[in-house]
Amino acid sequence: MLLLAGISGTVLALDLITKIAAVATLEGEEPITVIDGFFYLTLLRNPGAAWSMATGYTWVLTLVAVVVVGVIIRIARRLASTGWAVGLGLVLGGALGNLIDRFFRSPGPMRGHVVDMLAAFSPDGSIFPVFNIADSGIVCGGILLVLMALRGIEIDGTRG
Repeated sequence: MLLLAGISGTVLALDLITKIAAVATLEGEEPITVIDGFFYLTLLRNPGAAWSMATGYTWVLTLVAVVVVGVIIRIARRLASTGWAVGLGLVLGGALGNLIDRFFRSPGPMRGHVVDMLAAFSPDGSIFPVFNIADSGIVCGGILLVLMALRGIEIDGTRG
């Protein structure tokens, strides 16, 4: 549980810091080219999921994130696998980071837009969605959890 808490706290802290920095420095600015044709910094307020899917359903995305957080916290006491702890910590930190935006950012609670600032391949998100640290945690954690499941490793560390 300590590993899960440490990883989720780290992801959450990095996510909040980068979002605060992005809003402070990128608001109203043109995208910044970090690596031409590959990586950009830009500010996007996303009311939906990746590629702004489910834009009209921000409240549903908020509820899904609340459920994910609750499930992870509930099963955390059964954790005995390092891989599962890392994966769940990444997902938990990411879910909390985006959940904070959905609750506390404009236009209001349960409808807040998530701050995204990392753009791959195109600065406008037309090739790959603009994302943030929370999104990266969710995706990397999800991939790790799938790999753990495919290898037959259970949450308690046993092989199924």
